[in-house]
Amino acid sequence: MAIASQAATRAEQSFADAAATLKTLGGRRYISCTDAHIGEMRRLVLNARTVEEIGYIEDGALKCTSWGVEHRTITEMPADFLIGNDVKAWVDVVPLVTGGNPTSLVRVGPYNALVDPGRLVELLADQGAAVVIKAPNGAVTATLNTPDTDLAHRLAGQTSRGVLDGNIYAVYEKAGWTAIAISSTNGLFGLFTHEHWLFVAFGGFATLVIIGLVVRMSRKRLSPLGELAIAVREREFVVHYQPIVELRSGLCVGAEALVRWQRPDGVLVRPDLFIPLAEQSGLIRPITDQVIESVGRELGPLLNQHPSLHVAINFCAEDFKTGRVLETVGERLGACGIANEQIWLEATERGLMDIEEARKTIGEARRRGYSVAIDDFGTGYSSLQYLQSLPLDALKIDKSFVDAINRQTATSAVIAHIIEMAKALNLAIIAEGVETREQADYLIEHGVTFCQGWYYAKPMPAEEFITYVQASLRLQDSGVVMLNRAMA
Repeated sequence: MAIASQAATRAEQSFADAAATLKTLGGRRYISCTDAHIGEMRRLVLNARTVEEIGYIEDGALKCTSWGVEHRTITEMPADFLIGNDVKAWVDVVPLVTGGNPTSLVRVGPYNALVDPGRLVELLADQGAAVVIKAPNGAVTATLNTPDTDLAHRLAGQTSRGVLDGNIYAVYEKAGWTAIAISSTNGLFGLFTHEHWLFVAFGGFATLVIIGLVVRMSRKRLSPLGELAIAVREREFVVHYQPIVELRSGLCVGAEALVRWQRPDGVLVRPDLFIPLAEQSGLIRPITDQVIESVGRELGPLLNQHPSLHVAINFCAEDFKTGRVLETVGERLGACGIANEQIWLEATERGLMDIEEARKTIGEARRRGYSVAIDDFGTGYSSLQYLQSLPLDALKIDKSFVDAINRQTATSAVIAHIIEMAKALNLAIIAEGVETREQADYLIEHGVTFCQGWYYAKPMPAEEFITYVQASLRLQDSGVVMLNRAMA
């Protein structure tokens, strides 16, 4: 009975806590989906014991979550059950942003919260008992130790505890939530009488709760930050490589290394959904280290064999500010025999805002033979003076400007000015996000030499990228201008 009681109480309290968190957020005034608004949602998630993610809904669309800005139309189905008069709840909902396993959803006003059903039973890690938790609407919300759900449904109508079909069971109900704990009479507990089993189970449960607490503290799967920390520890990050091509010939001259978080269930999480949290928490540094190690391990032989190829790796502001980027790359990629001249160090404009420190790091990087590029140019604090003050090698035009080519929008003329600015500063130009022949023709006409985008190739795992490069190299002739020579 103790196990069933704990499970039902925990389920009821988890949903109540999630609702209380949303009510706290709803009582505050924010301009929707600003940095302050998203930051507060993220803070509440980090501090909540049961909430995985918070989302904000406006005019039938998911505008943002604790992961960041979104804009996804949603269709709200009738609630599975209500908690009080103002809290709606659903079970078995697939997360809209990250995908993955079904979860539970609580909504209060314009806010919703995802509650992981696994947390409802994770402290009840008894190897001998199976647990089923049923929501007020009768739906199974969480299970533990692969219970016989048919038996659980039959037992839901029972009360208290007893023995049925060779199973000892206990049923507990609280605030509409029902928990059923089931254990076979076979095995160790089958050696005791029914009364002895209940006595031993009570003491065993107390021990298991303590063990469960230790396991929970060690796992720390309490929040997106906890999940991210585990992902770092378990090395759940993989690298995909997006080819960089020479526009006129279409030949591959290198690649940008793009990190992906591959969760245990195989779902790939987009970088924009976890990189901001990684940067905020400091976890971006070990993630970057894993990317560098992957590049060395996966592309080392290819780069050794073809010195004209290069790989671009993104670094955060702190890496450029402290100079850590130089030691990290030199130590990890140098050991793989990759030449410094084959490595690009990339940072966004925001990442280079501390101009004095960035200038020192960039100057030393170039002295050592690395090339340095400013990524996503045009989305931050760009200006001619800003570019003139940093000894850069290349400028990557953000995809948003490439998308506006020939569309007669307010930003469609900006790309031409960016191109001319880069030419005036003698910077190599790489256009990001090229997806159509029209865009490629425009860039060629305006003197852009290199690009990356789905029109040529999508980001791909190392094995596919190596095959892609080898095919490109077979087409290459002596007249193709390689990127490293163009930047010399």
